[in-house]
Amino acid sequence: MEVFKLLEIEDLSVSIGGKRVLKGVNLSVGEGETHALFGPNGCGKTTLLNTIAGIPRYKVEGGRIVLKGVDITEKPMNERARLGLGIAFQHPPAIRGLKLRDLIKLCNPQANPERILKDMDLLSFADREVNRGFSGGEVKRSEMAQLLAQRPDMVMLDEPDSGVDLENIKLIGRAINRITDKEQKPSKRTRSGIIITHFGHVLDYMTTDKAHVMLEGTIVCTGSPKEILEQIKKSGYEGCAGCLCPV
Repeated sequence: MEVFKLLEIEDLSVSIGGKRVLKGVNLSVGEGETHALFGPNGCGKTTLLNTIAGIPRYKVEGGRIVLKGVDITEKPMNERARLGLGIAFQHPPAIRGLKLRDLIKLCNPQANPERILKDMDLLSFADREVNRGFSGGEVKRSEMAQLLAQRPDMVMLDEPDSGVDLENIKLIGRAINRITDKEQKPSKRTRSGIIITHFGHVLDYMTTDKAHVMLEGTIVCTGSPKEILEQIKKSGYEGCAGCLCPV
């Protein structure tokens, strides 16, 4: 049975400040799929997610982005969010004057902030300003709480396991599984995700369906997450691409 493509990236080229960063990226994520994205620093992984999110300083020079059958290449961030796109940034900001409990309500007025914050071991943070004075792990869990409330159809996560200890990684991995419907039977999964991870620690606690390697602004290899991660550890990013996906 053919899987509905929730997100399609077609020949996408992007520049920042006049410098070309993405060069003809092609990627499709099916409904209910979660994909991992690997690559060295500066290869364009974060640029890809931020471009999909619609952050204005990323200029699309060619190609298109299609979400749920709708071309969103030129749409503003708020319209993309309304279509069901969510993102957790690598370095989310602290927000003065806004309590975490109230932010959860803003994400979804029907959500139960106390239940969500308890699930993420953040209940004692409910009346604190968002991310102010939080540790690295607490900031990442705060992002997961917001996404659990929002329940986007397509979620993008930029290094949710970066600078996080093992206990936090376990919590984050389980939260990602919930956000991407991995607790459901495969036939009932409708939510999808893309996760950037350098070392793959969080993949021990969540389910991924495919993995990609990005080098110099384009995706050069696609395959099994386990196989790709093992090959990266063995021979590096370029060695992985050369071995698993030879030209």
